Amino acid sequence: MPEAVHIPTSVKAPDQLRLHYQVSCPNPSNHVFEVMLHLPSWTDSILNLKMPVWTPGSYLVREYAKQLQDFIATDGDGQPLRWQKCQKNHWQIQTAQTNAVTVQYRIFANELTVRTNHLDLTHGYFNPAAVCLYIPGWEQTPIQITVQPPTADWHITTPLPPAPGQPHTFLAQDFDTLVDSPFEMGTHACYDFEVEGKPHQWAIWGRGNAKPERIIADTQKIIQTEAAIFGGLPYERYWFLLHLANGYGGLEHRNCCSLIYPRFKFNDSEGYARFMSLVAHEFFHLWNVKRIRPKALETFDYDQENYIDCLWFCEGVTSYYDLAIPMRAGIYDAKTFLKFLSESITRLQTTPGRKIQSLSESSFDTWIKLYRPDANSKNSQISYYLKGELVALLLDLLIRQRHHNRRSLDDVMRQMWEQFGKTERGFQPAELKAIVEAVAGTDLSAFWRFYIEGTDELPFDEYLHPFGLAVKAEGGENNPPYWGLDIKSEGGVALIKQVLVNSPAQQAGLEPGDELVAIAGFRVTAEQINDRLRDYQAGQSLEVTVFHQDELRTTPVILAPPQPNRYILQPVTHPTATQVAACRAWLGVDLAHL
Repeated sequence: MPEAVHIPTSVKAPDQLRLHYQVSCPNPSNHVFEVMLHLPSWTDSILNLKMPVWTPGSYLVREYAKQLQDFIATDGDGQPLRWQKCQKNHWQIQTAQTNAVTVQYRIFANELTVRTNHLDLTHGYFNPAAVCLYIPGWEQTPIQITVQPPTADWHITTPLPPAPGQPHTFLAQDFDTLVDSPFEMGTHACYDFEVEGKPHQWAIWGRGNAKPERIIADTQKIIQTEAAIFGGLPYERYWFLLHLANGYGGLEHRNCCSLIYPRFKFNDSEGYARFMSLVAHEFFHLWNVKRIRPKALETFDYDQENYIDCLWFCEGVTSYYDLAIPMRAGIYDAKTFLKFLSESITRLQTTPGRKIQSLSESSFDTWIKLYRPDANSKNSQISYYLKGELVALLLDLLIRQRHHNRRSLDDVMRQMWEQFGKTERGFQPAELKAIVEAVAGTDLSAFWRFYIEGTDELPFDEYLHPFGLAVKAEGGENNPPYWGLDIKSEGGVALIKQVLVNSPAQQAGLEPGDELVAIAGFRVTAEQINDRLRDYQAGQSLEVTVFHQDELRTTPVILAPPQPNRYILQPVTHPTATQVAACRAWLGVDLAHL
């Protein structure tokens, strides 16, 4: 470690300085991108380079530098320059004797997600945050990036504009723009279409049963439905990048999104509905997050966490709309919408952590909790996606009920767009609350205190009743006695994965990682457990035998009464005319059809 690390933080890049990245993959089977960074007019005596530790939209320090290898720095004559690594993601080069610097390194790329890099014989996909070093203090410098495919039949898809007259070369006005522009290269299929007079494209890699014509038609409906909320489309062109694989996920960008979805889920009606919900989610982000963004995300710090306590609005509200938009667009019906909401309510109400962690705390702690689940996560935390979605539902219903469906959460989004999105001025949490209150026409301090900053149970029925709906808990009477274990079969072994807080199993001393061997002296598998438990009643003592750290133990578990495992949104028994009208205005159908 040097005694002093010189990093310029506020100087302006000279006009002649241009950054030029070259990314190639001459041997895709080795899963390695080869990267060169050219600085033909560097003037300082020291060059600091850093690799981002995270990428916007995915709130986890992912340590992209761990995939970097074979770092080399040379001058304009190809002679080696002295350099040293100062921190996990920081390289420092001595450049006093030259003003032309070339840096070369390799990036291992064999992780197929929307936020990492993947290279094989069929394609290359990369996120620039996980590939490109940056110069601290010079993030506003214009950038060229040349991507060289390994064969002539590979083509490139990226939202960056091409550099005139330079093959495979693209332009970014600054590092933020580069990071916000993923690259897909290969023989993927591209499908162009138009919405609202603007060009769009689906770029699809992988094999499966996706039907592009259907996807395009429904995507057009989603775009039109979301554009109607905000009064138009804030871009000149948009790209959808889709990987058909055995995964699920999405990542928003300013003018595109990256998606990954199970390759054979498109013929299944629910699977296809879930896919279009994913499309609606990432597309909605081009407003909510990419342009309407918290103050904490107004400027990105790629070197460390950017703490935010309102991710529940960024992601949770977007999750509510990703269910509502396909319904409004006619892709699925109100019954499906309520089914999906019911499943969300079920996940929330069966997560003990909802009583421990608030929405604002969940947002703030995303960097250390949401993406790093462990055996105690379900007991101690809640997803801001999940609870944020259901808080958005309550806010939408509250606003609609107070204004007889003449206002809704849509009006909040429009106000946020006008006040913050169009100017791209980051909002503070207090400003968000003020806009919601102005649209609702009431003080929401108690709502914020109980349901966003606190851990009070969400009062679903109170907000649903004016619309003729209620939440019904199901399954309790038909379920086996409760003991509070989540057991999975791994290699033929029944492993305890989670022990729910305050459950009979926890009180008996059972732990995650224990291998369940027998109950009441008889061997049991993970698949047999529920049937075996049905032979017992609440209050009975059940002898449970496990291997705990290779030691055989038998312990009594006092079984508790069965608990609900499903919550369903359904119409009330005798709705009033007012409730019927309110439901129709919200969902577009009569209660009788639900």
